[in-house]
Amino acid sequence: MSAEKPPAEQKPPGLLQIVASVFSAAVGIQTKKNQERDFKHGKARVFIISGIVFTLLFILTVFSIVRLVLASHS
Repeated sequence: MSAEKPPAEQKPPGLLQIVASVFSAAVGIQTKKNQERDFKHGKARVFIISGIVFTLLFILTVFSIVRLVLASHS
């Protein structure tokens, strides 16, 4: 017996799709199709963790840029 693979639209999103979805959602350009895919086939925990990581990286980036600019004007 061979296990049937689920169709492409029923597979859970991969790492690149998760990163793209989190970035798109953060910017506000998430498509309805991708949003439905994420809600139907994605795990909430993965998106929550990805969102937290993205937010922390964003804050650290902004903080670093501000420190760099302030240091260059001293």
